[in-house]
Amino acid sequence: MEQNLPVNLEGAFSFGDIRSFNALQLAYLGDTLHDLYVRSYLLTSGMQVGAMHKMATHMVSAAAQTAMLSAIEPELEEAELDMVRKGRNAQAKHAPPKHASAADYGLATGLEALWGMLYVEHRQDRMLYLMGKALKRTEELWQKHR
Repeated sequence: MEQNLPVNLEGAFSFGDIRSFNALQLAYLGDTLHDLYVRSYLLTSGMQVGAMHKMATHMVSAAAQTAMLSAIEPELEEAELDMVRKGRNAQAKHAPPKHASAADYGLATGLEALWGMLYVEHRQDRMLYLMGKALKRTEELWQKHR
């Protein structure tokens, strides 16, 4: 069965009005974007695949995402802060993972919602800038796990 996907001829998705998505939907997308950025960063590290996987596990955890959010929060625009709040306050239909506090899980969801929002708004440059800042400013955390 053929699906009608919202794709234009250039291959970029046309998401329509961002208001049609809730914070959890944007966080769903943002989770993958965060993971892709971290894995791309680790690929440039020269580490072996097993070590990259172990490091990625630390870097995509709720606690790590909370630290990354704290590192960039002063630079966020009002609309970005609003999305972080919406993500943080969103009520997922499942409990946080065993290894994450509810507070960290909420903040991590807020960060992921921010990534999703920026991507859907075609603001990848802003997203990559903030991801890079977040990673750079939390770099000492990752050195402990190497």
